[in-house]
Amino acid sequence: MPVPSSTPATVWRGDLLAWYAATARDLPWRREEFATEYGAWGTLVSEFMLQQTPVSRVIPHLDAWLRRWPAPADMSQATPAEVVHQWANLGYPRRALWLHRAAIEIVERHEGIVPRDVPALLALSGIGEYTARAVAVFHYGDRHPVVDTNTRRVIARAVDGRSQPGPPAKRDLTRMADLLPDDVTESAIFNAAMMELGAVVCTARAPKCEVCPLASGCAWLAAGRPDTGDSRRRQARYEGSDRQARGAVLRTLRVATDHRLAAESVAADWPDAVQRDRAIDSLVADGLIEATAGMLMLPR
Repeated sequence: MPVPSSTPATVWRGDLLAWYAATARDLPWRREEFATEYGAWGTLVSEFMLQQTPVSRVIPHLDAWLRRWPAPADMSQATPAEVVHQWANLGYPRRALWLHRAAIEIVERHEGIVPRDVPALLALSGIGEYTARAVAVFHYGDRHPVVDTNTRRVIARAVDGRSQPGPPAKRDLTRMADLLPDDVTESAIFNAAMMELGAVVCTARAPKCEVCPLASGCAWLAAGRPDTGDSRRRQARYEGSDRQARGAVLRTLRVATDHRLAAESVAADWPDAVQRDRAIDSLVADGLIEATAGMLMLPR
C-alpha cells in the first residue's frame, strides 16, 4: 500500500515520529515507571478500560484499580461483585467481568504472567485483535500493526482521501502493517503516533489540518477535504436508552449495603418500568447481577 500522495515513505514516517516525540500526551501507561511497577498487566488493564471510554475518565479508575490489584494473581482472588463495583461508571461493565476472567486464566495458564505471544493473548477472555497486539507492542515492544478507530481514520484520510473510514475489517491490519517502519523500536512508536494523531489532530468531527504533520502529503487534504460519506454503524443515543437504564440498576446495587436490594427497590425511580425490568433481565443474562428470592445483587 502506498503512503499518501507521492511523499516518500521515510519522510512521511519521519514527520509523524518527530511530531509524536515533540507533542505526545503524558499519559500514565506511557511512563517507564508504570511499566516497571505493573508490567504487561498494567498495559492490559489500561487497554480494557480505554475501549470506547475517554482517556480523562480512565486515568483515575486505572490508578485505583491497579493499586487494589497490581497483578493478575491479586485480581484472580477477587469476587465478581468486587470487580463490578470497582469498575464504577466506566461503562460497558461486561469488560470488568472479562478482565476478571482473563486474570484467572493468566494465573492458571501462564503462571501469573501476561503472555507476549499474540495467539496466547487472543485466547484470553475479552481480548480481541486490537488489545492482543497493543499488549505485545506497547509493553513487550514487538513489531505488529495496532489498529484502533483513530488509526483507521488517519489511514482513510491521509492514504485513501476519504473523510471517514469504513467499517472495521481484517484488511485494516494488513494496511497498517504495510505502513510500519522495519525497525522494531520505531514500529512500536509509529503505532502509538498514528493513534495519537487520530485522537488529538485528525479527529472525527473537527480535524486540525493546519497543525497536522502529514498535511503536505495527505490525500484527503489535497482533494479539498471532500465529504465522502460515513458508512460506519452509529451508536444509539445514550439518554433514555437501555444502556442508561442498565447503568442506573448497577449504580443502585453498587452503593447498596452488601451490594444487594429487594428487586422492587432497585432503580425504583426509573421513569419506564418496562425498560427497567428489561435492563434487569439483560444484566442477569450477562452475569452482571444475580436474582434470587426477590432480591437482586452484584455477582458473587
